[in-house]
Amino acid sequence: MTGTPFLDLADSTFDVTSDAVHGAQVDSWYAKTPYGWAILRYDEGTALLKDRRFQQGNGRWPDQNGIHDGPWREWWQHTLLSIEGDDHLRLRRLLGPAFRSKTIEAMRPQFQALANDLIDEFAPRGTVEFVSEFAEPYSSRILCLLLGLPDDEWPQVAHWADDLGKSFGINVRRDLPRIEAALDGLTGYIEAVIADRQAHPRDDLVTTLIAAHEEGDALSRRELSSALVFLAFAGMETTRNQLGLAMQTFLAHPDQWALLAERPELGARAVEEVMRVNPTVTWVTREAIDDVDLNALHIPKGGIVQVLSHAIGTDPRAMGEHVPFDIAYDDRPLHSGFGGGVHHCLGHFVARTDMSVALPLLAQRMPDVAADGPGEWLPVSGNTGPVRFPLRFTPDA
Repeated sequence: MTGTPFLDLADSTFDVTSDAVHGAQVDSWYAKTPYGWAILRYDEGTALLKDRRFQQGNGRWPDQNGIHDGPWREWWQHTLLSIEGDDHLRLRRLLGPAFRSKTIEAMRPQFQALANDLIDEFAPRGTVEFVSEFAEPYSSRILCLLLGLPDDEWPQVAHWADDLGKSFGINVRRDLPRIEAALDGLTGYIEAVIADRQAHPRDDLVTTLIAAHEEGDALSRRELSSALVFLAFAGMETTRNQLGLAMQTFLAHPDQWALLAERPELGARAVEEVMRVNPTVTWVTREAIDDVDLNALHIPKGGIVQVLSHAIGTDPRAMGEHVPFDIAYDDRPLHSGFGGGVHHCLGHFVARTDMSVALPLLAQRMPDVAADGPGEWLPVSGNTGPVRFPLRFTPDA
């Protein structure tokens, strides 16, 4: 090794899945970036995500992008991503019951019906713009189902969520006007929903969270509003992007697509494999809360570290001969697509369930699917995924 590699994560043309990253991984377990250090290998990355000497680090994201005041920055500081310590643990305890696996699993038939209804619309045609005709309405309508929102309001919720999702992009400063307009619109909408559920409780997630308490403690109105706005955009955007990336991955592995159609019970494994090799969350941020020495790397207090999800998920040191994409292989080390440690994604079971339902149905009904042009894609850095993804296949008879 001639020196510490440098990876320009702030460059919108930089691809975190590229040969440059894997070449750096050969030389070093870490690299320098404009956002601090990047961890490139599985053992060091997974260990750091569990290391209590680090906190989430996302609270620094506005400052890293030169945004030092304004409504988006203020809201960002109150999201579950940015809150740390006892306050973070308290919010997870209060929010957790709304995301119990049994509650979400009971909704599986509704997810299946929704997926089939959407496929019915384009299956006779033999073409689909996958993002606008499946991934976005599927993820958005599931969100409306969870929150008890009218199904026909999903396009407006999706529009706000899409713009607010640019909070995770590397062009956040440029996109700030759209982000703050979406934040204002979605917050006003959620506030009206909260007021309605307080007056007219229902069997939905919003009512569950209004009633959430532990030994006399409960969510404040601001905590509830911030949490629901974050859920609305993060839940929709990440699932939509990950479904598009799943299709991209399976197009490169048609044998695995055929296997998924033949064995739909592999849907859950397919989700894990896709998130290992092609995650929408391309890095997971951590911040040192003290001076830390890691394998001769000194990270000062306040230092930012990015764990590169694709790099550690495809690290041959951990995956050995099983690096290639294989949905039937069931002894895979845990990926970092949902983060790790105390900040592991609270809504992971929702995402795992809805995607494990959708992908086998798509494989069965579009067995010979192929790309119908290059599409349009977000930068492969920050949060990534398709903006447009046209596909073609043999129409339903």
